[in-house]
Amino acid sequence: MATSSAVLTPEPVLTRPEPVVTGPAPRRSPSVLAAALAASWAVPLLLHAVALDVLLLPVLILTIAALIRVGGGLLDRLVVAAFLLCGAVMGLGLLFSVWPWGLAPVPGAGLLLTTASVSGWLARRRPRIPVRLRGSDALVVGTVALVWHYVHHPVAGKSAADRLAYFVTSEDRMGHFSYFTGIRQVGGYAFLNQDAARTYMMTPSEAVYPQGSHFLLAWVDSLVTSSAQAGSALAMTDRYLLYVLAAYALFCGALVWAARWIGGPRLRGWRAAAVCATVAAVMMSGSMAELIERGFDSETVGLLFLALALALLVRPATGRAEFVLVAAAGLIAVTYVYNLYGALVGLALTAVLLVHRRRFTGHWVPVLAALAGAGLVAGLPSVFSVLTKLDVAKTSNLAGPMVIPDRPVFIGLGLLALLVATLPVNRRTGTGRMVLAVVLGSATVIGVFGAWQKATIGYYSYYFEKLTAAGLVIALLSLGLTGLMLPAAGSTAGTALRRRADLLLRSGLATAAALALFGGVQWGVPSGWGHPSAWYDSTMLKWARGEAKSADIGRPAAALTGRDLKGATSPVIALYSNDAYLNLTSTFLAQILTKQGGSMVGLYEVFYVKLGGPVAVEEKEYQASLGHLKTAIASCPAPPKVLVGDPKTADRIRHDLAAAGIAATVVDAPLP
Repeated sequence: MATSSAVLTPEPVLTRPEPVVTGPAPRRSPSVLAAALAASWAVPLLLHAVALDVLLLPVLILTIAALIRVGGGLLDRLVVAAFLLCGAVMGLGLLFSVWPWGLAPVPGAGLLLTTASVSGWLARRRPRIPVRLRGSDALVVGTVALVWHYVHHPVAGKSAADRLAYFVTSEDRMGHFSYFTGIRQVGGYAFLNQDAARTYMMTPSEAVYPQGSHFLLAWVDSLVTSSAQAGSALAMTDRYLLYVLAAYALFCGALVWAARWIGGPRLRGWRAAAVCATVAAVMMSGSMAELIERGFDSETVGLLFLALALALLVRPATGRAEFVLVAAAGLIAVTYVYNLYGALVGLALTAVLLVHRRRFTGHWVPVLAALAGAGLVAGLPSVFSVLTKLDVAKTSNLAGPMVIPDRPVFIGLGLLALLVATLPVNRRTGTGRMVLAVVLGSATVIGVFGAWQKATIGYYSYYFEKLTAAGLVIALLSLGLTGLMLPAAGSTAGTALRRRADLLLRSGLATAAALALFGGVQWGVPSGWGHPSAWYDSTMLKWARGEAKSADIGRPAAALTGRDLKGATSPVIALYSNDAYLNLTSTFLAQILTKQGGSMVGLYEVFYVKLGGPVAVEEKEYQASLGHLKTAIASCPAPPKVLVGDPKTADRIRHDLAAAGIAATVVDAPLP
């Protein structure tokens, strides 16, 4: 096994995981390059001709996987290839946003395949993909499949209109969808197409909000639909909901994979099962599943990429070229999706350059130049937003609904990671020192940010909990190193079949123990107090049972999609109820279903309009609500259509608006 002068023990770091082939390097054949370039465009054109552009996703991932040299197993190679693809798409999205083809499937896929082909040819890389599988691959893939089963279960078999009750569980998701819609409609990043994007999202979001996840999903959506045109908004909401549900399932699987990756080849057998099952149990039974209900879609994708980026930096078992690619992808993907987490990637990258500094001897100039270029690309949207409309201090202290990571798990696993990383056996390894650096560094960042919030606003607010979510991710990743401290199973005498059976038994017991300890799974044993198990009461199970859906939006959604939005070209204000929040939700939904999410800057004025339902309100309440309605109407770029659920209330509003000289079309719209 190759050794590194950067560490004191024979742990492979920044080395190729596959044997180096000796002999002359393959020559660069012009005919091979010509064939690769021809295929780079022929494949997208052919798939587009038969409306199967979605198959370009596996084509691109397999192409990248065949050219990189990372990991000794198939799953490792595919995960890293998919990560590199996502980073490349978001980085090249700057070009996609200004060229004439926008998000059209063929030009974008053709450019990506061309880039891969030319890069492989210049590097003299022959396509090669390992086919080796590991037993713990089943736990990674199984986590994704199991989480997908639970999060998709309540919407399975339902129509797009019926799924709106799960789509509209918070304003955050509707806001994220408006960004997704804007990028889909303008064909690129909103901050590079601000004038056109303002139609679809409330200003100043087009300039200040990180748009990486929305751009990536919009690009994927163009492949799914085989078109640069988005189609109907209702169909878009359906696809978008499925994308974000899949993102959470992939996030859970990515965390399991990342913890295993940090453990390296030595983490196998029952120890790998224990680590992987523990990470999966925490993610499936803990509070992080609230990310779905809260509509924290960008945070979900940001944490997914943060997990992959940190894992590949904490144990950078790659060659220098792959290291630069992974670091660049991590900087771009994480910062574009959720720039708050970009600081943690920068911290990890600084640490790896110090811990493994001897590996770069003689190569510092090209490595640092490449990383500096990636850093400039990664920081461009954030710098742009700060220099235009973003007030960093004010935004950092925003209040809002929060998903609070499980404190005992977060703190306990963090302390456990510190304990394990400071053991003498791990202080002598690159991975051990990287875990120590990342855990201490992230704890410092979280602590300083929390202290700043306490000093400025007196309490921990919205973005503090976002950072603690990243801390939980780091604590879970560190279990890969902790797993190496467990005693390895001794060799079992007997036949190969008996050894495999013994391995399966131990791994199965380790998995069951982890799920019981950290997931609250009782395996059919009744509670001593007759209460449901912790697993049954978990957020994910409640979502799967349909308890998280917006029960009140069903009838307004049916009215909007089936009757009231037909032919609507102006802003719509939906007052179906005396419930102010339902009016706000219905109005927001109306805007995004008509692709006019940015047409009402005063949208949240509707939150104070408590009329429209069949029950009459007091005169004082009516006048206050009418005042807020007038303010909302004044914010519209054109006279809006006001839907009112009660005919008598509609008549009065119509009369009062006309008397005040306010232009609006008031429509009787009783709920079905």
